[in-house]
Amino acid sequence: MDSHLKENDAVIFIDRKGRRYLKMLRAGKKLLIRGEMRADDLFGVEEGSRVKFSTGEAFLVLRPTYADLIPHLPRASQVIYPKDTGPLLVWGDVFPGATVIEGGTGAGALTIALLRAVGPAGRVTSYELREDFADAARKNVAAFFGDAPNWTIKVRDLYAGFDETGVDRMFLDLAEPGRALGVVAAALRPGAVLVCYVPTAVQLKDTVEAIQARSDFGEIESFETLLRHWQVKGMSVRPHFRMIAHSAFIIVSRKLAAADASSLGTLNQANNSRL
Repeated sequence: MDSHLKENDAVIFIDRKGRRYLKMLRAGKKLLIRGEMRADDLFGVEEGSRVKFSTGEAFLVLRPTYADLIPHLPRASQVIYPKDTGPLLVWGDVFPGATVIEGGTGAGALTIALLRAVGPAGRVTSYELREDFADAARKNVAAFFGDAPNWTIKVRDLYAGFDETGVDRMFLDLAEPGRALGVVAAALRPGAVLVCYVPTAVQLKDTVEAIQARSDFGEIESFETLLRHWQVKGMSVRPHFRMIAHSAFIIVSRKLAAADASSLGTLNQANNSRL
């Protein structure tokens, strides 16, 4: 990628206190933070430069990383934060060329990460119940990812079923993922990975028990991620007073082949009869 800024780039301005401001470089528009600057004046400026607004205050200007972008993403609902996005992609084993379904799109934060992970040879299909959330996701993907011909968003209730079959990976950010397991199983190929994302311990328990009750899923694991930053300034080396602790639980499981599912179901029935 060219290191010089251009029209329609998303950029982060960082002030001397480390505060970040996400802006889009639109031709003919003014950028307002504390003072103003013409967006056109930044075209051709190299990333990592310091620029001055009309008040004389200097800001470091960079294209945002994913971690920079997501907390500032325009949204009407909570987004999946970067500390969870990494584990979701790794434990979900999203690979270039994968076919992925996302259930519950929100502002499109995870959608952007999935599109980056599957690459142009992959495909992402998002199911979103609310048209206003779907519209926000379309705008955010267009603004902060770009053209995505391999992405489809469907405004409908996924509990009624998916159009797709043979899917490699599925991510559900729903209140009741356990209620969708029947239609999920029909969409996933054997060996596929299902990842559920739920905020409360009650939802964790309900979801895991719903997966355990089925014979067509196995290898279930659940966890959460905690992120703590550290301050390193001279002799002061200590953790920050605030940390990003619990946000949600991540539940990962695998879709089993029909023969294995049948055997597991028989084994579970036998085990239950002995309890």
